[in-house]
Amino acid sequence: MVVTVRYFAVLRERRGVETEDIQVDADTTISQLYARLFPPTAAGTMPVLFAVNQCYVDRDHCLSAGDEVAFIPPLGGG
Repeated sequence: MVVTVRYFAVLRERRGVETEDIQVDADTTISQLYARLFPPTAAGTMPVLFAVNQCYVDRDHCLSAGDEVAFIPPLGGG
């Protein structure tokens, strides 16, 4: 099945795109997709908020065909 992923801030820079369609298995969780797209490094994994169809979800949320997924990194500012 296919989901659409939207990237923000540093994650958009890392992927080089703002949005892309990704093929996933039917029982994929949002945290599994995040780990696939942004594998942990020696420094660890960037903490992000997960959203599906414009609603925040927990890391164990299972994806469905056609979902719009967003990974939202911490934002700095002043």
